[in-house]
Amino acid sequence: MTTLTGEAKARYVRDMFGQIAGRYDVMNRLMTGYQDQAWRRLAVTAVAVPPGGIILDVGTGTGDFLPLLTHAAPGARAVGVDLTFAMMDAGRAKLTEADGRAGYVQGDALRLPFPDDSFDGLVNGFLLRNVADLRQTLAEMRRVIKPGARAVLLEITPVDTPVWGDVFRVYFGRVVPRLGGMIAGAPDAYTYLPQSVERFVSADELRRLMTEVGFRDVRYTKLMLNTVALHIGEKA
Repeated sequence: MTTLTGEAKARYVRDMFGQIAGRYDVMNRLMTGYQDQAWRRLAVTAVAVPPGGIILDVGTGTGDFLPLLTHAAPGARAVGVDLTFAMMDAGRAKLTEADGRAGYVQGDALRLPFPDDSFDGLVNGFLLRNVADLRQTLAEMRRVIKPGARAVLLEITPVDTPVWGDVFRVYFGRVVPRLGGMIAGAPDAYTYLPQSVERFVSADELRRLMTEVGFRDVRYTKLMLNTVALHIGEKA
């Protein structure tokens, strides 16, 4: 895939995820060695869901976060927003798992369809590499959460260690596309995945961008041999 920007990237991402929606969860479990849900549980703990609070999941995909969020505190509710309707449709059973206290909204992370200061916290998983404007997306996330609330961002991060970085790139660049072809029938989609990681900002750069758009106390933890980063920032 050539480097895409703006509306061209948004269209590509929407169409690509629509193509793989039915096998997205299976591929996530296989690619991560069934660790992706454990990482999401860490993110839910970090966002500190208050009793009766409402949390936004940006780029919700098939809604893996939603049951975890509603079960994190008494009376908690969750909203998942995503650009691709087919992904949310593939995850509609997760609304039942969330005890009916979650819902989906179709929308763009660059222009979230919610008023300022709407949510008691925000999470996202594996979204940021796919947006057309990272800074604008981070600013929108800050806008829609309440003062003092946290945004917790879970994302694959470039690996810069010499030996492990080479191993990781071979796995993502060669094994994952073949697995995507066999399991999801979409090798092109899973060729995009390693390319998007290579082009993405470092964990330190993401922390800097979060600070620049107004998050405070931004910090991160690396997981899975430094291949995944969990960033946390608060709205002043």
